[in-house]
Amino acid sequence: MAGTDEDAVAAEDDALYVLTAVLLTPAQFPSVLGDDYPEACAALGLAPLADGYGLVLGQDGAGARWTVVTDDVSLVAVAIASWDCGMEYDLSPDERSVVTALPGWPLYVAVAAPGLPEPHDPEREDDDGPVLTPPDTSFWGPAQRRLGADEVALQWAAWRDQVDDGSFARPADGGEDPAAPAGTARDRADGEEPKGAGSVGPLRTEGEGKEQPDTQSATEASGDGSSPSGVRRVLDEVRAYVDTPPPLGRVRSSFAPGDARTLRADGPGWSLVARTDDIAFVLLDERPGEVVPVGRGPELPGLLEALDKVAVRPL
Repeated sequence: MAGTDEDAVAAEDDALYVLTAVLLTPAQFPSVLGDDYPEACAALGLAPLADGYGLVLGQDGAGARWTVVTDDVSLVAVAIASWDCGMEYDLSPDERSVVTALPGWPLYVAVAAPGLPEPHDPEREDDDGPVLTPPDTSFWGPAQRRLGADEVALQWAAWRDQVDDGSFARPADGGEDPAAPAGTARDRADGEEPKGAGSVGPLRTEGEGKEQPDTQSATEASGDGSSPSGVRRVLDEVRAYVDTPPPLGRVRSSFAPGDARTLRADGPGWSLVARTDDIAFVLLDERPGEVVPVGRGPELPGLLEALDKVAVRPL
């Protein structure tokens, strides 16, 4: 029997107009949601499945925001890869692969579906549960710090060019100072940090565009000399990850030029970005907006190699 006009309207309202999609897997997840994969899943009320999920963000026929969660990770990965190459791809998860549909968006999305009302929260009853909203990144805190680390990893060459290797001070005899944190930049006599430390400034969330690194030096932004103890704490916790594996996804390894790997690690109050053949950068909750370079020294290469062995890699 032919459907009525009311049926057609209802079907249109139920349709999802896809705007974007992201992966939520142990090796690749929106870091703004958490320090590790289980934490990112918990932010959406999802169980941390070993194979992960695909998140499809869109609007219904009334313009309301919805996030469709699918366990067809490969489908979403292919769609994202196609879009990144400028190709069209109709992302339509099979109903059997849909785990749930969550009201709202967990990430900021700058675009909207044409011909629909402006994106808005769907109408919900009081007992329907919360609507997803992006983490507040208007102030410096864990979410903004992790976004800053994302930017450093994405724009590694720009950040690396700001660091003068000669600014990593050495003792007068030219040897390594055994009292200094292994692989860190030592404070100078006047308490300044090495040249090349920078400020990420206020970063935008996903979808808002990319900002270039702020070249303001850390010594101009802050002269409190707190980086040695902060960096030492981070390196100690990173070493502990090698001995006792942390929650899944807290250490991730991805492609880098040559035979190197890009490492990303997070922990309580800190984020680390490094290249296995180069230096590292540390961001701390206690140092708003600052990016502290960590020189290789005698121990950092071995530490990064060991960290890469326990890191999760994309399939």
